[in-house]
Amino acid sequence: MISKKWGIAAASGVLAVVALTGCAPRPTDAGYNTGDPALAGAGDQPTAAPTTAPTTPAAAPVKLTEQLNATTIKKMGKVVTDQGGWVLYRFDADTANPSKSNCEAKCAKIWPPALTDGNPKLTGVDAALVGTVTRGDGSMQITLNGWPLYRYIGDKAPGQWKGQNVAGKWFVSAPDGKKNLTCVPNPPPKAVEPPADNAGDTNTGTGNTGNSNSNSNTGNYGSGGY
Repeated sequence: MISKKWGIAAASGVLAVVALTGCAPRPTDAGYNTGDPALAGAGDQPTAAPTTAPTTPAAAPVKLTEQLNATTIKKMGKVVTDQGGWVLYRFDADTANPSKSNCEAKCAKIWPPALTDGNPKLTGVDAALVGTVTRGDGSMQITLNGWPLYRYIGDKAPGQWKGQNVAGKWFVSAPDGKKNLTCVPNPPPKAVEPPADNAGDTNTGTGNTGNSNSNSNTGNYGSGGY
C-alpha cells in the first residue's frame, strides 16, 4: 500500500470532539433504528434465465467520497460524514503509520472504502490530516490521520452509526481521525452479511440480523474482524 497526503483548503479548522454522557442506545435511538422499511427485501426477486447468451455488463461507475464533513449527531457528538451525510468509520486491524487497509474482499463489501480522486472538499476537517492510501486494486482510499475510512452497509439512513464497535474493531471516526468513543454499544454488535453474490441467495445484506438465517453466519464476521 502506498500512502500520501495532499494540501486542501479546509472550510474551517479542526472541531473538537464533544463528549456526551448517558449513552444507552435503544432500538429507537438515532443510529440504532430499523432504517427505511422500503429497503427491506430489495433485490430478493430472482431474475428469469436468459434465453440468449448474456452479454458482459458494463462496470458500474465507482462512487467517490467527494466531501469530508465534521458533523454533530445525537449521542455521538462530532463525527465525519461524506457528501450524503453517511457516517464514516475506521478499522482497528488497519494501520496508520504507514497507512494500510486490511479490509478486502468480503470485508470491503460490508465496509465499502471511502474512495477518492484525491480532491475531496473538507468542512471542519484539518487538511493536514487528510491523505490517501492505494488499495490492492489500485483505487485510492481516503485516510484521516493515517487511518483509512469506510462506510457501513448496515447503516440504512444518513446519520446512523450502527457500525459503532462492530466486532469490537470498528469505530466511528472523529474529525481528528481518532476513534469516537462517546457511545460504545456493549456487547459489540455483529456485522450484517454482505450483499448476495447470486440471485438465488435471498439475504441481501440489508442490515436485518434478527432472523435465524443471518444469526448463524454473522458470528464469522465478528471473529474475522468484519
